[in-house]
Amino acid sequence: MKPGSPFDRIALPPLASLAGLASGKGRGGRLFILIYHQVLEGPDPMRPGEVDEAAFTWQMALLARHFRVLPLAEGVRRLQEGTLPRRAVAITFDDGYRNNHSRALPILERFGLPATFFVATGFLDGGRMWNDTVIETLRRTRREEIVLPEYGLSALRLDSMADRCRAAQRIIDAIKHLPFDERTARVETIAQLADGLPDDLMMTSEQVRDLVRRGMEVGGHTVNHPILSRLDDDAARREIQEGRDHLAELTGGPVRLFAYPNGKPGRDYTERDVRLVREAGFEAAVSTLPGASSRDEDPLQLRRFTPWDSSPWRFAARMAHYYRVAQPA
Repeated sequence: MKPGSPFDRIALPPLASLAGLASGKGRGGRLFILIYHQVLEGPDPMRPGEVDEAAFTWQMALLARHFRVLPLAEGVRRLQEGTLPRRAVAITFDDGYRNNHSRALPILERFGLPATFFVATGFLDGGRMWNDTVIETLRRTRREEIVLPEYGLSALRLDSMADRCRAAQRIIDAIKHLPFDERTARVETIAQLADGLPDDLMMTSEQVRDLVRRGMEVGGHTVNHPILSRLDDDAARREIQEGRDHLAELTGGPVRLFAYPNGKPGRDYTERDVRLVREAGFEAAVSTLPGASSRDEDPLQLRRFTPWDSSPWRFAARMAHYYRVAQPA
């Protein structure tokens, strides 16, 4: 941060200050890994869980001032070596949204912070993720009500944007863990309820290359973002390896980091998938099991969490909370 920046005045609350000191360094240190997906221009009632530019800016200012932000690859290496600095944090983004490049990247560069972007390669250059198809359909449809008995859903009212958001989330929850082909077919049916869905939500191949040119890391996130545990061995292997190969071709270098889609161990991925990730040559992989990762944890199943916080104090309190999360069973 430049001297005199208004963000110099962001004070870390005592609770988080203690947590930062307690997080330690060296062999006893822990690595905080943060998950983001999008950085929006402003609040969006259809995407209440996503951070906007204003919130992302103060979060990055707080991290730059009070924590040691490391590239994920370096953080994992130093965690394993027992040389992790105090208050070590890595910043990650999942999926490959275009606003990662247009909005998040300039803010990261403003504060001199590195980040890792896990890209599902099948959606680059005009693609759209299945859950975004649901969200954008519910945003745009002219219907006032939809009934989806085949999903176990009764009449869903669409009178307000809040109603549409709730309806979209209920549909997403109902079909998220269906077999890949069945889920795809149902999403295609839902998409017919609206016209003109966006085709500019995800990054282009050139934007992925530009992330690397500007010092950011890019990691694998499969091709089509399936629930790996629902695929057979060959299909899971293809998703992992073909996504890796596509990114290696785009960036001209090896791809050593991976993020499991959805990321809940035992539900979204299994030990088989951990083995496939290891066989694909990845050196570290991240889940969505919350907490801070310690030296004793499997580097192919590192913990991460999303900072859903509305103020610096709450953000810091969450960091303190997750530092105290027990080791995985």
